[in-house]
Amino acid sequence: MKRPAYVTDKVLKQFIKNALEEDIQDGDHSTLSTIPKDLEQKAKLLVKQNCILAGVELAEIIFKTFDKNLKVETFVKDGDAVKVGDIAFIVTGSARSILSTERLVLNCMQRMSGIATLTHDWDSRLIGTKTKLLDTRKTTPNFRVCEKWAVAIGGGTNHRYGLYDMIMLKDNHIDYNGSITNAVKMAKGYVKKNKKKLKIEVETRNLEEVREAIKAKVDRIMLDNMDVKTMKQAVKLINGSCETEASGGITREQLKEIASTGVTYISAGALTHSAENMDLSLKAVK
Repeated sequence: MKRPAYVTDKVLKQFIKNALEEDIQDGDHSTLSTIPKDLEQKAKLLVKQNCILAGVELAEIIFKTFDKNLKVETFVKDGDAVKVGDIAFIVTGSARSILSTERLVLNCMQRMSGIATLTHDWDSRLIGTKTKLLDTRKTTPNFRVCEKWAVAIGGGTNHRYGLYDMIMLKDNHIDYNGSITNAVKMAKGYVKKNKKKLKIEVETRNLEEVREAIKAKVDRIMLDNMDVKTMKQAVKLINGSCETEASGGITREQLKEIASTGVTYISAGALTHSAENMDLSLKAVK
């Protein structure tokens, strides 16, 4: 699949640089002390758990960033369903380079595959509805690019990437301003003054706040921690005047029922903060 716009070469280069420095520092001494400099070998990425595989493209970039002479032959691509025993790719070249990058590749792929698998499972429950599944900013610091990329690979839709690409007025913004009306007024003034093209979303906690948000004319209204009955009433009140987003403690079992309310989006932090790492292994090819 095509990389999301936020997965730039610059971002990946910085991420890989920092990750390798964290792990290797003044040398991979286990490898340097036991593996000859000119030894060339092969290793295969072995799937040990059924999953939606993610991080294949990233793995190849990591290998080639560390050692441009490493060659990667891929047999599956990001987003493919794989089963125990499948081989995702074979990497060939310097044995030292393979060993020094092994853990970074596995850490990324295991985490990304877990997120993609969970996202795929949740998203499949929305088939037949018009509701889209969103991730959140509840990501691991300095690993957001990989986690959000994994959500996209799994079939989900990315919410805002960070604090800079959308205005989301949450409970604290509203409480500090005294009301939704005041907060939205301030936000709109800021956007106009600074000539920004930013959508404005407002979090609401009850039907009274929903009515206030409708009058404020925002791009999206978040229905936070509302029960399904209240959500239905809110969607009816909004009546298509803007996008709607269900949020707050969403579980897999609730997805279909929430989608039946007619909300535009369902956002779930669980996609990134509660996914189980998948079991993958990089094994020497003898």
